[in-house]
Amino acid sequence: MFRYLTAGESHGPALVGILDGLPARLKLDVERINAALARRQGGYGRGARMKIERDEVEFLAGVRGGLTLGSPIAVVVRNRDYENVRAVMDPLHGSGKPITNPRPGHADYAGALKYGERDLRNVLERASARETAMRVCLGAICAQFLEALGVATRSYVHRIGDAEAPPFEDWVQADVEASEVRCPDVPSARAMVAAIEAAKAAGDTLGGQYVVRVDGLPAGIGSNRQPDTRLDGLLAGALMAMQTVKAVEVGLGTEVASRPGSQAHDIFAFGAVGVVRGSNRAGGIEGGMSNGQPVILRVSVKPIPTLMKALPSVDLHAGTAAPAAIVRSDVCVVPAAAVVGEAMVRLALVGPLLEKYGGDSIPETLDNLRRSVAAAGTLFETQNSGA
Repeated sequence: MFRYLTAGESHGPALVGILDGLPARLKLDVERINAALARRQGGYGRGARMKIERDEVEFLAGVRGGLTLGSPIAVVVRNRDYENVRAVMDPLHGSGKPITNPRPGHADYAGALKYGERDLRNVLERASARETAMRVCLGAICAQFLEALGVATRSYVHRIGDAEAPPFEDWVQADVEASEVRCPDVPSARAMVAAIEAAKAAGDTLGGQYVVRVDGLPAGIGSNRQPDTRLDGLLAGALMAMQTVKAVEVGLGTEVASRPGSQAHDIFAFGAVGVVRGSNRAGGIEGGMSNGQPVILRVSVKPIPTLMKALPSVDLHAGTAAPAAIVRSDVCVVPAAAVVGEAMVRLALVGPLLEKYGGDSIPETLDNLRRSVAAAGTLFETQNSGA
C-alpha cells in the first residue's frame, strides 16, 4: 500500500526519491520540506561539505498545484558538489585513481567483496550518509500526511560522547532547534560542544544518542498477528537501516532487563477521561501495537568511520599495511542523525496508518479515522450495556 525508494551517489549529479501510496489531495508546503533539509545540514561538528550544499526539493511527478495526485511522487535533490568532481563521478565518463584502503567501520571492504569492486569509490559513494538527505526529504512529505491525521514527531540529542543530558519525559522543541547540538539542556549542550572540539583536535570522531517522540498516534496501529507487522519491529527496522545506528530502544529499553515486573509495566486506572496509565515505561507500544501513549524511541549512533587521524588499514591492491582512506567528512553527526531518525520514523508510520485508515484521498482517510476513533470510544460502553 505504501513504499518508497531512493537513488543517487554522494557526489553524483543528484539524489532521487519516489513515494508511492500517499492519498490524493494532500496539500504540501514546500518551504517546510526545504526547512527539514536545512535542519539535516546543521548541527555542531558537521564538515566542510555542508557549506557547499544548499539542499532544496524539486518535484517531478505526483503533485499538481501543490496537491498530491494519489500517483507516485518523484522528487530530486541536486548535489552541488558534483560540479567539483564531475570528471570522477560523471555517470557515463567518470574515472580516476581508485580508492584502495578500506575504512574500519565503513561499508568499503564488505561492499568491495559483495560487488566485486576493485575501486572502493563504487561502494562508498552509495553507502555515504549523504543519501539520507533524500530520506529527510521524503520524510518531510510524510510528516505533512501524519500531521493531517493528528500525528507529530520530534527529537532531541541526549548524548554526544560522554556528555549526557538529563532524561526528559517531554521537552520544548523550540529549545532543541535553538541549540547547535539539538539538546534542550544548556549546560549539557555546552559539554557536548566541548566534547566535539576535543575530538576534532585529536583527529577523532564521536557518536552519541538521540530520542524520537511520536505524539497523537491512535491506539491499535501495528499488529500482533504476524511478526513483520509489529509496530516496534517496523520502527526499529527503519531506524537500524540508517548508516550509523547500532541500537534502538523502546520505552525503558535495556533498563527493563534489570527491573522486576512490578516496576516494568504501566498500570491501568479509571480517570476523569476514561482509562489512564500510571506511566509510559512501554514507550507507547504493547504487543506490537500503539497503546495511545507517546511513542518514545532511543537511538544510539556510532562515531563515523572517517577519521582525520586515520585508523590502521590495508592497501587492497598493494597487499600491504596502510592507513585508512581519508574522505572529507564530519567530526560528529549525532544532531543531524536525529533529524534523519525523525524522517525514518515518519516513513515507517505511514504504512501502518494507511492500513488502518487508508483511503484514496485525504478527505476519505480522515473520514475513516473519525469513524474508527468514534467506534473505539463506544466499544466498552456498548458491551457493558449488554448489546
